[in-house]
Amino acid sequence: MHPIDHFKTVKEHRKLVREYCFRLGLYRQGLMHDLSKYSPVEFWRGAKYYQGNRSPNNKEREETGHSMAWLHHKGRNKHHFEYWIDYLINDDGTVGFGGNRMPKRYVAEMFCDRIAACRIYLGDKYTDASAYDYYKKGTGKRVGPLIHPETAAELEEMLRVLKDDGEDAAFEYVRKWLKEE
Repeated sequence: MHPIDHFKTVKEHRKLVREYCFRLGLYRQGLMHDLSKYSPVEFWRGAKYYQGNRSPNNKEREETGHSMAWLHHKGRNKHHFEYWIDYLINDDGTVGFGGNRMPKRYVAEMFCDRIAACRIYLGDKYTDASAYDYYKKGTGKRVGPLIHPETAAELEEMLRVLKDDGEDAAFEYVRKWLKEE
């Protein structure tokens, strides 16, 4: 058990996301980001499976086959595309399962969250390409059918701008994108 180290990691992650959200004018989201990580189901599992260099949810999955912390977390935090997965009615009237399009403010918070997570877990190895590379590694068969295509394209473009043009340019891009109708 590593409750102190896990608490410090969560606190530092939330601080970074708050700073990033504030840069985008998303003040409430910055303040409220990931508060569920302090709930018993998330916090104590995070402390138990803490490693310091990646999400404890991945370690919990490896050991138990699922992550109770993640199942709790994704159902309470709208900045995760998994929150938006539901039954969908296809054009032909059949029912399918997939991602709904996310509101812009939550896509922007997801962008902030991914940068902060990469910074926390990679430390000195972090570059502006880290969040893009991690996202691309997770897309495809595993994520592709679950995230709405427009949401995926929006997030990928934000992360690409970060990778190619740097943090200031990426945040400027996202600020302008948030103001578009």
